[in-house]
Amino acid sequence: MGAGSLDRRIVIQRAAGTTSALNSMVKVWSAYTTVWAARRDISDSEKVAGGHVMASLASRFVIRSSSVSRAIRSTDRISYDGSIWNIHGIKETAEGRARFLEITAVRAAD
Repeated sequence: MGAGSLDRRIVIQRAAGTTSALNSMVKVWSAYTTVWAARRDISDSEKVAGGHVMASLASRFVIRSSSVSRAIRSTDRISYDGSIWNIHGIKETAEGRARFLEITAVRAAD
């Protein structure tokens, strides 16, 4: 994978807890890091639950491995192209040791 393949800008967001005016915990998302990525769609699905059709899209985002990117957790999320993607898995790619990370993420389909 070359640098030209990383053609999309994604934001990794991390949640922090804060207390609301009503003294309850509220999850607040903020940018953890912004990186270049390659994206490949891997599946889409539809299911019916409670009378509603729910559709989703799963993709793999490949990013450069660094000390910051290796600290990304499955509890983080990706903001890309106006959508929020929930991270389901993170692993090292087979393309060279510790060069790239592959993030599998899912979002609700439009």
